[in-house]
Amino acid sequence: MSTHAEEMAEGWQRVHPFAVLVTGLRNIRQAIFPIVIVLFGSQSIGGMRAGVVLGILLLILLFNVGGAWLAWRKLRYLVGESDVRLEQGILSRQARSVPHDRIQDVSLEQGLLPRLFGLVEVRFETGAGGKDELKLAYVTQEEGERLREVVRDQKEAPAAMPATTAQGAEEQVAAQQPPAHLLFAMPPGRLLTFGLFQFSLVIVALIGAALQQVEFLLPFDIWDIDGWEKRLSGPGQWLSGLGWLSQIIGALSGVLFLIVLGVLTGIGRTFLRDWDFRLEKTAKGFRRRRGLLTKTDVVMPAHRVQAVTMGAGLVRRIWGWHSLSFISLAQDAKSANHDVAPFAQVREIEPIVREANFHLPAPDTDWHRPSPKYRFDTALLGAIPVALVGIVCLFFAEVYWLGSLLFAFAAFEALRQHFLWRYERHAVDATQIITRRGWLVPRTTMANRVKLHSVEISQGLIAKRRGYCHLVFGLAGGSFAFNGLPLEEAEAMRAAVLDSIASVDFAHLPR
Repeated sequence: MSTHAEEMAEGWQRVHPFAVLVTGLRNIRQAIFPIVIVLFGSQSIGGMRAGVVLGILLLILLFNVGGAWLAWRKLRYLVGESDVRLEQGILSRQARSVPHDRIQDVSLEQGLLPRLFGLVEVRFETGAGGKDELKLAYVTQEEGERLREVVRDQKEAPAAMPATTAQGAEEQVAAQQPPAHLLFAMPPGRLLTFGLFQFSLVIVALIGAALQQVEFLLPFDIWDIDGWEKRLSGPGQWLSGLGWLSQIIGALSGVLFLIVLGVLTGIGRTFLRDWDFRLEKTAKGFRRRRGLLTKTDVVMPAHRVQAVTMGAGLVRRIWGWHSLSFISLAQDAKSANHDVAPFAQVREIEPIVREANFHLPAPDTDWHRPSPKYRFDTALLGAIPVALVGIVCLFFAEVYWLGSLLFAFAAFEALRQHFLWRYERHAVDATQIITRRGWLVPRTTMANRVKLHSVEISQGLIAKRRGYCHLVFGLAGGSFAFNGLPLEEAEAMRAAVLDSIASVDFAHLPR
């Protein structure tokens, strides 16, 4: 077995020693439940000696910290000229290697605890199966930045150039590169406005779940309504004289409480997630930093942006607020898009879109709709079964309220399909394929014709007889689908995209 000095001489490195402490403290969170069992179990069996309880708690602590130390001792990594290697494992060893060509992005993430020690988690993203092929937890901020730059320099350096020569050349190029250009930022005032539109009652569900877990520790039943009425009978005695008005006041107070709690929760979540949000255009691509407790630092190369999506919420679009996200080659169908402007006006979004080599739809864009036959057939297939059940309820089972409800639902489905057809549009220009969907929550997506992965036209039995089809373009972030297109139009769109791809020499594209 090689010694530590031999490992370092070969280029192998270990994560920061403080990673042992951070990992151990994080593991202790998982041991909270056993600790609670020990503390309360000692009381339920008549009480244990303090030394015994302390000894058990100490064993739990040593087990977690000791396991973290062993994991740290058995983990090492190496950034070579062609790949990144990681070896880890206590009882069974795992050795993984990812070539630089497969690494789509290198991102840095700082949780609250690692941030206190100045450490970051480095993730080498490959876009394979929604999982990070390699992850280093934890290294210093400087080491994380160095790893990101080294990997990208190795990806961009010529294969025949030695690593030292490539590194020296990259240092000279970096010295000549322009400074980062700020594209978008969200100060506290913008975050507060954004949070007001992020109404959420998640905290209510979390509190309810927590109360169910710890209610056995409380001296009373928190779900006992009669008990609460007795406890509040003193302070709320004056309400009893109002009669039925007291119930209305109570209901309104509950609704008001939930509204206030939902607004505060939305503001809190927004500040925690998007604090100090900054999007910059650097020589390496788009750099996005955000987060209060957990800080993330992601760089997205501009040439890897496959599509951009601009959306608007049900309420906030009235005031002109939109969101912008990127779909990049580092993603797959299960991963979320890169939010680059979560809460912005169109005038703020346009420069970002241009920097990504896209453009918003022009006023004179030639929009097209899906075949009306597709929406009509979809409405029939959705409404007829419901209507048949409604007929049975009305004329045979004589359940009139249910039959009426089913007929109303069938009518709603037909109306919904009409609105979907009315507000669903698509267009093709010289460089992009554009789709716009949604009435209450509109969403516009623009995909680069050259960067689409695949194209597929499919027809079912009904679609084949009715003359429409489904056109699906492959993206790293999922699929870009157009349902119910006339067959001739779908074939023309496919031919346009394939012609764009065939006209590009991919051997000379940036990697």
